[in-house]
Amino acid sequence: MNRREFAISPLAAALAASSDAPAAALKIRKAVLLSMLPKTLSFTDRFRLAVDCGFAAIECPTTPDPREAEEIKAASDKTGLKIHSVMNQAHWKSPLSSGDPAVVAESVHGMETSLRNAHLWGADTVLLVPAVVNAQTGYKDAWVRSQAQIRKLIPLAQKLKVIIAVEEVWNKFLQSPLEFAAYVDDFKSPWVRAYFDVGNVVINGYPQDWIRTLGKRIVKLHIKDFKFKDRQAQFVPLREGEIDWPAVHAALTEIGYSGAATVELPGGDEAYLREVSKRFDLILQGA
Repeated sequence: MNRREFAISPLAAALAASSDAPAAALKIRKAVLLSMLPKTLSFTDRFRLAVDCGFAAIECPTTPDPREAEEIKAASDKTGLKIHSVMNQAHWKSPLSSGDPAVVAESVHGMETSLRNAHLWGADTVLLVPAVVNAQTGYKDAWVRSQAQIRKLIPLAQKLKVIIAVEEVWNKFLQSPLEFAAYVDDFKSPWVRAYFDVGNVVINGYPQDWIRTLGKRIVKLHIKDFKFKDRQAQFVPLREGEIDWPAVHAALTEIGYSGAATVELPGGDEAYLREVSKRFDLILQGA
């Protein structure tokens, strides 16, 4: 589906009927990824566009360049769009679970940069993919190695008052809600919590079940939709996949979640972003 088809899809009928949606909208701040905004614009204009499209917060990637990091901070200050989270960038190419000390050092350095970015920008969270299981790294090694390195990062996180939020992704790790909860609980620290991605778990579970199991461990959310087609897994526009959004709404209501939720989709122009924002509103309304 291209962006034009996305913008004029049959969902228009649902949007027109949104006045009939449940009144108990979730008290969640709608956020967008910086990468979804047009790269041809300055940071300030990108942030302003996000505000105009109905977003209240933004998630930015690790930014090693101090000058660029200051530009991002200035854009936030000028527009009032809060940077609520930093998406760490080093954890895939250089996972904390690697058996190579040089790779681990690169990963740790990336997290330290992310934590300092978050402190500069006033963000309270850094998203971390904690480990990658592959032919070289077994499951137990991924668990033990990643936890050891995260424990070393907790003092910096505490000093900067930034939470390390581990996320479940397609990395063959943390594949059930019980396991995810146990992994977070092992740290016995308020500075390590869960960053829950609603779409990522559909391949092997139900997001409403994960939400209830993780409960107060969840500090941030990623929002995207997902479906199987011809036995192939694919991400799709919001509310066009297999996620039971009213059930997700009910689960989030039950656990009392009231933080930020960041939509994680491909980027696009203003019309596309406004459509994404409207679909996001329907999800928060329980429609």
